[in-house]
Amino acid sequence: MFECTVTNEGPIKCITAKGRIDSLSSSDIQKVFDELILSGEHTFIFDMAAVHYISSAGLRVFISTQKLLKKAGGEIILSGVTEPVFEIFKMSGLVALFHMVTDREEVQELFRKDNKGTDIIACKIDGIAIEYIESKEKKLSPLFVAGKQDKTADSSFTEEDVIAVKPTDMQFGCGLAALGDTYDEYRFLFGESMVVNNAFFFYPAVKHSSVDFLIDAHKNPGVVYRFFHGFGFNGDHRYVLSFHGENTPVDLSSLIRSFFTISSADILGVCILAESKGIWGMHIKQVPVIDRKPANGKSIFDSDNFSDWIDYPLEPSYINNIVIATGIAVRERSCLARENAFLIPEGNNFHIHGGIFDKAPVSKNMADFDKETMRIFNEHQIYKIQHLLGLSKFSTGMAAIVELEA
Repeated sequence: MFECTVTNEGPIKCITAKGRIDSLSSSDIQKVFDELILSGEHTFIFDMAAVHYISSAGLRVFISTQKLLKKAGGEIILSGVTEPVFEIFKMSGLVALFHMVTDREEVQELFRKDNKGTDIIACKIDGIAIEYIESKEKKLSPLFVAGKQDKTADSSFTEEDVIAVKPTDMQFGCGLAALGDTYDEYRFLFGESMVVNNAFFFYPAVKHSSVDFLIDAHKNPGVVYRFFHGFGFNGDHRYVLSFHGENTPVDLSSLIRSFFTISSADILGVCILAESKGIWGMHIKQVPVIDRKPANGKSIFDSDNFSDWIDYPLEPSYINNIVIATGIAVRERSCLARENAFLIPEGNNFHIHGGIFDKAPVSKNMADFDKETMRIFNEHQIYKIQHLLGLSKFSTGMAAIVELEA
């Protein structure tokens, strides 16, 4: 009979198996692997001291899960592998794919090697376990604004309101934007947008929309982003952190508050890479140009027009998806210059757009934050760009913080 239990082994989970790992038990192991990954665990021990046989069906589960975890900076560490099982791994050419250890001390040594030479600060803030790396260079970066939102409510934007932004001038940002050479070509394609590490994504406000994007736009001198309104910032990360909820998923509002506990700045530019546990997000459904002005003369946010113009959630969606988001947050709304107060919605202290990608684990290795972001861009499908609401929840993830000038 096959048995499998999961226990805590210091900071990581340990799966202890007993019996044969074959076609009959491999589905049980896959279920355990999937549950751990969805809960945010990317590295775990598999104790095989009581396993004396593994078939090709069993190996397949280990191989596919190991490849998935390694892409996200994690792995399965095999402990106490018996001689018969080791021979099967060896004959299959899989020994190099796994760390195989004899005792728990070897596991701890692996973690010590990973963290060697890195000053990592650990803390707990309102139920969020956080580890972060702090840059010693204390430099505030400017926040810049492209256009204004004042013509959104009455849908009165025209070609005169389009602001052209060069990709090299915007490392991070979000707003209502599009791509194209002529106004007639792109005027009905504006939508929620975000810029992360100079990669541009936007979700046209049309029926049956899909995200369009340019990952290396800053390398093409002929590309220009077209904004009706938006904002951006450039600069090096002051902090890079990893986080997870100790007992429950982390909501976006709480995560933002934790950033201000770590940083003393009043305005922050943020970039978040996380695994979702339910996204509350909204986006505009029509482009607010003067050609589309509501016939009743009322605001697009009026109750008579709202459902035709705004996709607003009644319940969370996109559970277990990768989310990459960027935007700004303020300690208090008064920290922003009066002319820029419109950037932060009333009753809130952040304005963040997020891209929804495939379901998959992401790395929690802070040193690889930018590298992991680009890996997601290149390897995973993106489905939507949304304005993220504070109830959005994440199981685990990373974030980078740029301190901005007040």
